[in-house]
Amino acid sequence: MSVKIVVCYGRPEDPDKFDTHYRDVHIPLARKTPGLSDYTWGKCSTLDGSEPPYYAIAALHFPDSATMQSALSSDEMRQARQDVPNFASGGVTMYVQDEESVYNQ
Repeated sequence: MSVKIVVCYGRPEDPDKFDTHYRDVHIPLARKTPGLSDYTWGKCSTLDGSEPPYYAIAALHFPDSATMQSALSSDEMRQARQDVPNFASGGVTMYVQDEESVYNQ
């Protein structure tokens, strides 16, 4: 079973500034995290056209909990965490999710 850190970003004050900083600065920082097996992100929308609860969501995937725990204490993760206030003016909610595929069952 893999594990991921999910980062939910609230609507920023300046979406263009968020997008530019996230792509040009934050992604390169976060990609350096040791043990990272995948990193995805995307902007949110709703099926009915209403305002979604989050502007964007990122998922940092790790092969297991021990690898994730080691990554959380790394200098690379510390640098990525310290960068968040530079662009996430809409707030951030984070959680950890154990992930199990049910597709081929």
